[in-house]
Amino acid sequence: MHLTAAVTREGSWYVARCLEVEVTSQGHTVEQALSNLREALELYLEDALGAASPSPLIAPIDVDLPTGSAGSS
Repeated sequence: MHLTAAVTREGSWYVARCLEVEVTSQGHTVEQALSNLREALELYLEDALGAASPSPLIAPIDVDLPTGSAGSS
């Protein structure tokens, strides 16, 4: 299964978050955070095998910005 991770630095930790499934992990390095995320995802998906495969619902979201925001003329 091919999934996508976003990795951010939070203090002294790297936090890896799966974009398709709500699973997050962390590590002292990017590689460790991704490895921990991979392990967490494998455990999560193993538990989810009895249920339908996790597939997110993708939906657009409209956000109203106040008038006079940056970039307007």
